[in-house]
Amino acid sequence: MTAPLRHVELTVAGNEASDLLPVLSPDLLAAHGARRGLWTVLDEGPVEACVALLVQLNDGSWAAHHQGFDAGHEAGRTEDGEALAHRDGWVYVIGSHFGSKGGPLRPKRAFFARFREADAAHGVVKLNVVRNQFRLHRAINDALAAADIDPLPPGERVHQRFILETQTRGTEKAKGWVSRLLAGDLPLNVEAAAFTPAGTLLLGLRFPVTTAGEPIMVEIEGVEGMFDADPRTWPSVVRAYALTGVTPPGSLTGFRALTATPSGFEAVVGSIDALGKGSVLLDDHPTGGEVTCTHVRFTLGPDAAVAGEVVDDLAPFHNVEGLAVVDGERTYVTDEDHRIALWHD
Repeated sequence: MTAPLRHVELTVAGNEASDLLPVLSPDLLAAHGARRGLWTVLDEGPVEACVALLVQLNDGSWAAHHQGFDAGHEAGRTEDGEALAHRDGWVYVIGSHFGSKGGPLRPKRAFFARFREADAAHGVVKLNVVRNQFRLHRAINDALAAADIDPLPPGERVHQRFILETQTRGTEKAKGWVSRLLAGDLPLNVEAAAFTPAGTLLLGLRFPVTTAGEPIMVEIEGVEGMFDADPRTWPSVVRAYALTGVTPPGSLTGFRALTATPSGFEAVVGSIDALGKGSVLLDDHPTGGEVTCTHVRFTLGPDAAVAGEVVDDLAPFHNVEGLAVVDGERTYVTDEDHRIALWHD
């Protein structure tokens, strides 16, 4: 790491954090007496119980608040929120669309949720939740099959545990979504998200990666349509990209965090899964586990290959989960047991 960072330890519900998103609402900051704030999503539990606000108060100290939500009839029906993004006053929360480290895929994790950020200044907030029942899985897999990039085929155990076992479970329970899973599909692990100036949503995938081990991102449109009661539309994929020039030779790297900036995007890339936790991904793809994190930047262009520029080598960290860049100052959050660890300029 090129420059030392200040370290802050916070706790919210005894849970660790994924992603960071700067607060944009002046009313919300004023309600907490804060000069800046960051949203984070917690790893364990339904989405309505797993969004927290981290604020730096006017005296410079930090505090954490568990935000209250009303998810209506979708309460308790989601898990594993991973990514956050802003659009038109809404904060979006995106599920991993993945499964446990040993599989199978879990439909509870295939969700999008959103809330009005300014409403959080007044207490409990209405949270709109939509579970897409593997529609995004199907759209992204079809797009990757047709893309100008070359995704790494799933290993035999990965395919068995994540795709075939999910099909089997869905068939046994007569689930309608089972038709959206096909033999040969790639399991998706959505880890990061940011809206583009055009209003499309860029999703950073931790898995799959390309055959060269490079991180993959997909640009989708129609996110807002998921929340329309009648008629409801579903996202479609605009394009798939490979982030080049940021993966060490012989390694696999995936997205860990993503944020939009005035000049483009900044991201953290790193391992495709954590070591020592029974990961089937790493059983099949062991060169994706030892990689430390790297802070990179890039802009989207007309080509599927997107050149990344290294901003900072974040070694020895393997576990950076979120990145925020505000007025040129960076803040990271790392995945720590039962606590939230912020590192900032």
